[in-house]
This record gives sequence, structure tokens and C-alpha cells, in this order.
Amino acid sequence: MTPSAPDGPARRSRRSFAGTRPVMDDVARRAGVSKQTVSRVLNDHPAVRPETREAVREAMRVLGYRPSRSARSLASGRTRMLGVLSFDAARYGPAAMLTAIDAAARDAGYLVGSIALDTADRNTVAEAVRRLSAEGADGVIAIAPQRWVGRALADSGPDLPLVVLDDAPEDGAPQVTGDSRDGARRATGHLLALGHRTVFHLAGPAGWTSADQRLAGWRATLEAAGAEVPEPLVGDWSAGSGYELGRRLAGRPEVTAVFAANDQMALGLLHALHEAGRAVPGDVSVVGYDDIPEAAFLLPPLTTVRTDFAEIGTRSLRLLLHRIDRAAEPPRSARPVPAELVVRRSSGPPRVSRLP
Repeated sequence: MTPSAPDGPARRSRRSFAGTRPVMDDVARRAGVSKQTVSRVLNDHPAVRPETREAVREAMRVLGYRPSRSARSLASGRTRMLGVLSFDAARYGPAAMLTAIDAAARDAGYLVGSIALDTADRNTVAEAVRRLSAEGADGVIAIAPQRWVGRALADSGPDLPLVVLDDAPEDGAPQVTGDSRDGARRATGHLLALGHRTVFHLAGPAGWTSADQRLAGWRATLEAAGAEVPEPLVGDWSAGSGYELGRRLAGRPEVTAVFAANDQMALGLLHALHEAGRAVPGDVSVVGYDDIPEAAFLLPPLTTVRTDFAEIGTRSLRLLLHRIDRAAEPPRSARPVPAELVVRRSSGPPRVSRLP
């Protein structure tokens, strides 16, 4: 038996639902403007009076109108797709920045196409940029951990608006950064202010901009205080490297304070100290960097330096859209996003009996 077509209220409700989705004509009628004016507002055209722009946006809000990406692309001549290159994307900082970029791009009516690179060599970077260009990206954000990446991007071929995160490229490409040097000063100064004679350092890998900046901030703070500058121990950002380096420090009674270049290495250090019977902070105070979500729930809760990765990601998106929309060169030395010291229970004054 052939099923009968739905009739009555059920059928009418489906037609009614389909017919209530607002379109650009509905917005134009409600705002009392032309469809062309609505299109101009959608694409931030400068030739629209502020009161007209607000009337159109209010009509959109009331009607619940959401422009399709394809319609906006046709109107503007853009794909409304942005490319993001990330390196070591599994780490907390790059992952948090990518999440913020994606959210800010959606709010601005863009989609994000991301490429995570396992290796960071010039040929791989250039090929990734060419791929994003071929897919129609309007611009590219690079979450670049190493200093040379900015120049490799600038030399990669396609003439795309570019913004670099967490970098200080030699060619002066537009960038958004966190203030790692100041964050390291805050961490080291905190431990010295507690009464520790010096502070040991678990550094990130050489050549990584954030690791180099944190190393420099740590060293400068000790030198300014007239404190001994111990030889830094270099890790690879992982908890495993923090653990192995921590085992080398745990048996040294003169070690009363350690600043780790990220929270994962601090986590490994805490484990090594616990295994060696060194109390934290009674015997050794520990400060990390990044303020990962788990930092407040470690035993003891970790004193660390908080980087506002969401703000870095959002600023980078705004900067890239500025370049795309205005085709103008933005300031090259934007003020870094400030770091914040978050004091918890892993840091405290040294035991007098343990001081050398």
C-alpha cells in the first residue's frame, strides 16, 4: 500500500517552518532599505551611514537572519576562508590559540582551514602556504614556535595577508605575541622574593622563541638581583623530559627553587621530587608556565605564569582581517599580551636548615 501524503496540521507546519527562514529581502523590508544596502552592511562597506548600518543589524537580530557563506563570498569576491598553520599543535598553548582563532573567525563569518605540520622545514612551510592559497584562503595565520618561520612564510610565494603568532621574525611580519620574557621575570622574581638564594631553570628547546625569551627573562632577573646563575637544564616541553631533568636536581640539596619553562615539564619535575622524598614547597619550590587547566588540581596546586592564549588568538584574527579588509600594513610592533603570575601552593619560602 502506498502511504498517504501527510495532510492537516503536520503538513502545514512543515511548510510554515520552511517559509519562516528569513532572507535578505526580509531584512531589507524590515529595515526600510534596499537589498544592495543590506549586502553592503554584511561586507562592512564604508559607504553606509551609521544609523542605516545599525537599522540593518537590528533587523537581522530581530529576524534571526544569518547570511550564508556562499552569498557573502559572491558579494565580496572572497572565499571567507582563512588558513592556519600550526606546529606542535598537541601542546596546550597552540591548541588554545587555534580554538580562539576558530571561534573568532566564526563570529566574523569566516571558516578556518588548518594544517598541522609535524616537521618545521622551509620546504614544508612553503608547500603548506601554497596549498592554502590554492584552496582560496583570504589570509593565513601561522602559530610559529621558531624564529625562522616568519621569513620562510614571507618567502613562500603566494602573496597572502599574513600574521605570525609567538614569533619575532627578522623580516618584521605582523605578529601577536605573549610576553614570555616578562612572565619569566615574574616567576623568578617571585621565588627570589620568597627568600631563595637562586632559582634553577628547566628550559624549553633552544631555537624556540618562547623558550629563548623565558630563558633570557630568568637569567636577567637573577643577574639583576646579584644571584648565582645556575646552568639551565634543557628539555623538550614534555612531562617526560621534566621528570628526567628533575631526577638530576632532586638529589642536590642546594636546589630549593625551580622555574620550569612550561607546566608539563613542571609536572614531570613534581613527580621526580616526590619519588626522591623532596617535599614541595617545603624542600623545593616549583613554578611553571602557561597555567594549563590541570595546574590548579595538581598536588600541590602549581604556581605558574598564565598566558592569555585566547586573547592572542583573537587579536591575531582581528589583525589578519584588518590586513584583508584594508590592504594596509598594520603596526609591526604590537604590544605583547601581558603575562600574569598565579600563585598557588607549590611555592613558598625555603627551609632555613636546608639553605647552603
